[in-house]
Amino acid sequence: MKRGTLFLIVMLACMSVKAQELRSFVRGSQQSIKTSHKGKPFMLALWSLDCTHCIDDMALLGTLSKKYRNLDIVLVSTDAPENKPQLADILHRYHLEHAESWVFADDYAERLRFEVDPQWYGELPRTYFFDATGQASAMSGKIDGAQVERWIVSQRKR
Repeated sequence: MKRGTLFLIVMLACMSVKAQELRSFVRGSQQSIKTSHKGKPFMLALWSLDCTHCIDDMALLGTLSKKYRNLDIVLVSTDAPENKPQLADILHRYHLEHAESWVFADDYAERLRFEVDPQWYGELPRTYFFDATGQASAMSGKIDGAQVERWIVSQRKR
């Protein structure tokens, strides 16, 4: 096979395994996420490039997504849309490029935070654990792997 043909085949294969696109998180996105995940448990993790603990959480979430292939994770970056290349790099680095991913896309971030949760004041990381009925428990700070795994197992038993 010619070198050029092989290169073309490899490029086409890479394109077919395209990573999830970063969506714009605007007013109404939170409700859209809840609606699209209705009837099934999922995690909603808010993070930022500037947050050290967030990056630690990304590593853990990447590991858990490999271990639990059906784990439904929604990632929302509180960074600006201009940071999409850096955000995509983090998603790729931690094997989360296929997770549903969003980025804040409103100049008034406080409005988006309030829409996510009126009790959330912007501290990161912030993780919500939604059960199949849509009820959520929130956690601020670095997540604990064992605690998350217990939640995953408990959701599978329901």
